[in-house]
Amino acid sequence: MKAARKTTISRIPPVAEKVFAEIDEQSLVSMCCDVINIPSPTGHEGRMADYMRSLWESMGLQVTWQEVEEGRANVIARWEGDGNGQSLMFNGHMDTSNSGEEEFLTGIGYKPRAVIKNGMIYGLGIYNMKGALICYTHAVRALQKAGVKLDGDIILAAVVGEIEKTQWKEFRGREYRGYGVGTHYLVNHGVLPDMCILGEPTDMQVILEHYGSLWVRISASGMYVHTAFAEGRSENNSIRRLYDVLDDVLKWIPGWEGRTAHGGHKGIANLGCIRGGHPWRVSRTPEKAELFLDLRVPPNMPMQEARREARKLFIELKKHYPDYGLEFETYVSVPGATISADHPMVQAIEKNHQQVMGQLPKRDVVLWCSDASVMTRYAIEAVNYGPSSGPRDAEGEKVSIKTLVDITKIYALTAAELCGAH
Repeated sequence: MKAARKTTISRIPPVAEKVFAEIDEQSLVSMCCDVINIPSPTGHEGRMADYMRSLWESMGLQVTWQEVEEGRANVIARWEGDGNGQSLMFNGHMDTSNSGEEEFLTGIGYKPRAVIKNGMIYGLGIYNMKGALICYTHAVRALQKAGVKLDGDIILAAVVGEIEKTQWKEFRGREYRGYGVGTHYLVNHGVLPDMCILGEPTDMQVILEHYGSLWVRISASGMYVHTAFAEGRSENNSIRRLYDVLDDVLKWIPGWEGRTAHGGHKGIANLGCIRGGHPWRVSRTPEKAELFLDLRVPPNMPMQEARREARKLFIELKKHYPDYGLEFETYVSVPGATISADHPMVQAIEKNHQQVMGQLPKRDVVLWCSDASVMTRYAIEAVNYGPSSGPRDAEGEKVSIKTLVDITKIYALTAAELCGAH
C-alpha cells in the first residue's frame, strides 16, 4: 500500500498575495472569450497565432514567429531572467478538437462562440486548450506587474497541430497534419526549455504518465466485378473477407488489453474506421476493404514492441486466410510519456496547488496522448496539469471561471519558484 501524501497547509507568502492581486479576472475572462471566438481547427491556426503574437508583444516579451507551413505558425514568447536559472515552458496548442461545423455536435461548447453561463465559460477550445494559453499569459502578466524578477526564463509557446490526426491517402494537406507537428517543429528549431508544463484539460490533476498510440491498417483484397457476374463468387468479396478478419481481431483484443494494462487502466484497441467499396457504384464488388485500429500503448512499452505485437496478429491472420491478399501497415507511432513524482516541477505544482486549493491535487495516468511525447524525446521533462471542469457532456467544452483563476495563481507561483524569483 502506498503511503498517503501529507497535506500541510501553509500561509500564502506575501509575494504570492501581491502576485494574486495582479490577476485580473475580468481581463482573463474577456481573453478566453476572444480566443474561443477565433475558429482554429487543425491547419487553420493563423488568426489565433496573430492574436497570441499581438498579446505577447504588448507585454514586452521577446516573441518568435515560427512558420511551420503557409498559414500556420507557432508563436513563442520569452520573458528572460538573469541567466542564472532554469527555463520553464508553458506549452499549449491552438488547434481545436473539432471544427465547430460537425452537425452531430450540437452543444454550445462545441461551437467557436463563447457563452458565459452559471459561472462557466462554454465554447470550442476553452477546454482543449485555449483556456490554458490565457492562464499562462495572465500568470506571467501578474508576475511582471508584481515586480518579480527571475533567474531563469519563462517561455510561452502557442503551437499548431497537436490534435490526434494524420494524413493518409486522399486525406492530405494541412488539415491532417496534427499529432504534435507544431511542438516537433519547435524543438527541432532551437527552442529547448529545461522543463515544460502542458495545460491539457486534466481537471487540475497532475498527470505523471500517459499512454502512447499506434495506428494500424489491415486490409483484405477481393475480386472487382459487376454485380451481375458475382453469382457464385461471394467468398471473393473483400468486405466479406474483412468480416472474417474482423472476427479474429475482436478475439485478439482482450489479450492486447491485458498485456497493455498500466497505472490502473486496461489497454485499449479501438476499431477506428472500416472502409470498403464505392458508395457511388455499388454495382461493383469492392477490390479492397480496410480496417483501421488505434492501439493505446503504455508508457513502459517501446513502440517497436507494440508494432511487433500488432504484426504478430497480422502474421497469424495471413496464415489463417492465405488467399485474402491481406496487407499490414502502421502509420502513426506516438510513444507515451512519464515523469517522476519526485521531479522538482511536479513537487512545485503540488505544493502550490495545495496553497491555493487547500489540498493536494490528485495524480493520474491517462490513455490520451499529449505533446509531452515530443518533449521527452528531447530529454525535456514534461507534465500535464491544466484546467477543466469535469467530463464533457452534451453541451460540450466548458471550464469554470474560478478554475481558470485558481490555476493561473498556481502557474504563477510555480513559475516563480522554478525560475528563481527574487
